[in-house]
This record gives sequence, C-alpha cells and structure tokens, in this order.
Amino acid sequence: MITFPGCKINLGLRVTARRDDGFHDLESVFYPVPFRDVLEILPSGDQHCTLELSGIPLPGKTEDNLCVKAWRLLRDEYGIPGVRMYLHKVIPPGSGLGGGSSDAAFALKLLSEMFGLGTDPDRLENYAGRLGSDCPFFIRNKPVMATGRGDRFATADVSLAGMWLALLLPGIHVQTAEAFRGVSPGRPEYPVSEVVRQPPGVWKGKLVNDFERTIFAVHPELAVLKERLYASGALYASMSGSGSAVYGIFSSDPGPAVLYPGCRQVILPFAR
Repeated sequence: MITFPGCKINLGLRVTARRDDGFHDLESVFYPVPFRDVLEILPSGDQHCTLELSGIPLPGKTEDNLCVKAWRLLRDEYGIPGVRMYLHKVIPPGSGLGGGSSDAAFALKLLSEMFGLGTDPDRLENYAGRLGSDCPFFIRNKPVMATGRGDRFATADVSLAGMWLALLLPGIHVQTAEAFRGVSPGRPEYPVSEVVRQPPGVWKGKLVNDFERTIFAVHPELAVLKERLYASGALYASMSGSGSAVYGIFSSDPGPAVLYPGCRQVILPFAR
C-alpha cells in the first residue's frame, strides 16, 4: 500500500509562555500543503520492520525513524506483524514543514488500514502524540489553530483556497532548539487567531513568526528570501516553523517571477 505524506506551513507562530515541564506554549495556524513524500508499506512475512530510504538523505539510524517507531507503537498495542517500508523523501528535514511528523502520522493511518485495526481518528491522534508534538495534526490534515505545545487543536477560521504558494527551500537544516534559544515568551499584541480572520494582504507586520529574529540573525540569507518574495508580489511571506523553509502567498500563479539561483523552489496552488 502506498500513501503520500504532505507537509504544513505555519501561519504565524507566537511563543506565549515557558511551561513547568521545560516545553513552551505557542499559538499558530497549521495549514496543510500538498508537497509530498512517498511512503509504501508491504507485509514482510516475519515479525520485523525494515525501512529503505531514497531521495533526500536523512540523518540518524533507520531504526530511529518515526515511521519505524509508528510501527513499533502499533505492534505493542495490537500485535501487528512485520512490514517492509520504503520512504522516498522529498520534504527536506530541518525545514519547519513537519515532513518527518507527517511521515509518522501517515504511517499510522496506513498501518491501521492495512491490518484492519479500525482505529478512529481520535485514537490515532493519541498515538501520534506519543511520537511528536506535530504528529497529531497530520492525522486529519486540515487547517487548525494549534495551542499548547502545538498539540491542542481548534478549528481555524482561515482558507487559502484559490491562492498560490511559493515555497523556497534553501537547503539549510535548522534545529528546533536553536530557534527557541533566542525567543522571549509573551502575549502577542496581535493574536494569531484574530489576524488570520483578515485577508492575507493585511497580515504583514501582524502575523509574526517569533523564531525569525533568532534564525535570521544566524542565517541572514533567509531574511533576504522573505524580502524577495514580497518584492515578487507576495501578499504575505514568512518562515515556516523553526525554518529554514520560507514561503510566500500569492493571489495568482507567480510563475517565473520567483526564481532564486541555488535555492530549490516549489510553486503550487492551495487546495480548493
């Protein structure tokens, strides 16, 4: 069986408080994007899980991959047999797009379907939360207002249907811990939930990613990409998550106007 895990962009990302457990509270809109990896899962005929990778190289050991951890979780819960996984990476790691979390969530969904577990979305979200804070979002894969650690969801009053996305991928791997180091938590002047109710053309300066200040200081080329998106006619531009992906929202297909040598770019329409 084959599935195509997508990714997400963050519409705003405000760090509002430091928690007693060492994590942070945040508020952000997670918005799904149809820029996808490819994941195939087949029965192995034994009790083991193997993972073969292609596409963009991933750091670390394959046994530590979140897809393998998703299989282990369902094996422990339901006693499912072994599988062979094949993951073709298109979404860069360390880009703030949640590609690894998406792979894990889609693996959970595919394994549940493959073995007839009948696991409902609420329970799959619970399992996904054991794998990572971003993972539960990709179970339903619809726009949400995320709070808490990014694992509490409410309906997001925003739609980008009919608009276009220019996604710039500079090939820089940003560690989330690096992004948090320079953030001073606090209540934002413009809450994300209020700003996104307005048209994207008025988001600039109000819909803020708190990680940009830290990451742009370390990687000033990312700030340049953001300004070039605005110069190319973007209604709104931002870094996604903790970076390094930078995106622009356009009212129509930007076409060749957004061309940056040495920087991979993806231009696609938002789903209607």
